[in-house]
Amino acid sequence: MIIKVLGSAAGGGYPQWNCACPNCIRVRSGDPYVKARRNDSLAISPDGIHWVLLNASPDICNQLEAHACLHPGPSLRDSPIQAVLLTDSELDHTTGLLQLRQGASIKVYAPRPVLFALEEDFPVRRIVEPFASYQWVETIPEESFPLFGGKLTVCPFFLSDKPPRFIGAKRSPHPEHQEREAWVIGYRITDHATGGVAVYAPGIETWSQTLEHHLEDADCLFLDGTFWQGDELRTLGISELDASDMGHLPVAGTNGSSKQLALLSARHKIYIHINNTNPMLVEASPERRRLTALGIEVGFDGMEMEV
Repeated sequence: MIIKVLGSAAGGGYPQWNCACPNCIRVRSGDPYVKARRNDSLAISPDGIHWVLLNASPDICNQLEAHACLHPGPSLRDSPIQAVLLTDSELDHTTGLLQLRQGASIKVYAPRPVLFALEEDFPVRRIVEPFASYQWVETIPEESFPLFGGKLTVCPFFLSDKPPRFIGAKRSPHPEHQEREAWVIGYRITDHATGGVAVYAPGIETWSQTLEHHLEDADCLFLDGTFWQGDELRTLGISELDASDMGHLPVAGTNGSSKQLALLSARHKIYIHINNTNPMLVEASPERRRLTALGIEVGFDGMEMEV
């Protein structure tokens, strides 16, 4: 299984167009210790010929152009992109579907609430219908399905019932009395030729038993690295929202994800979906050195590996 990181930034990219935080100033100045990043997305293939996208970012056209193996051909309007797996209905993970509307046929996999949101609240499905023959496929947590004739098996798993802000809906105050809706999911992908396993979970609200189960014995993990601290945005004076308010588990802190991630046996433990304010974006920072000491990597655009 070949994995390419097309983008490693959280929504807004890095630098963010309207942000003058210290990190964004550094990348605009050409500081060699920081790298510009596009919105979070991966591309995965069992053979280097046929590819699936994990999330479709607003940068998708430039991201595809940056990798020769993702270029069109051999026919005039042919693409190696055959499917898109959506983890949620966030704008930075779905607006790229509008850019792909010229595609002849693409399967789009997503959980039921996300498919509904893309029909009603953010009507991508109705917008692209006159242009493209997308096939919309519901994914059900813990129900695996094959890709590329069974070369890959994908198992979606529940991460959160928190809807995006544009939905406006609120979660039930008594979730124990009803099935929790899968607004955010992760994917565990297995390559049957190599036995390799990769997990992609760019939106982690809590470090749950379900998440732990799917991370165990995996070879490569791409996990939510949005914020270093829970109060990161508030400390900078950007927002009154905490990481938890936005559905993200911070990297550091008593209950931060890095402590749990360091205990796992995966060969590659990688943070993606990194907000422009996160200090671990700076290669020489104490935060980056701390992660390196724990055996954890910070993903970057253009990162590649085989599993």
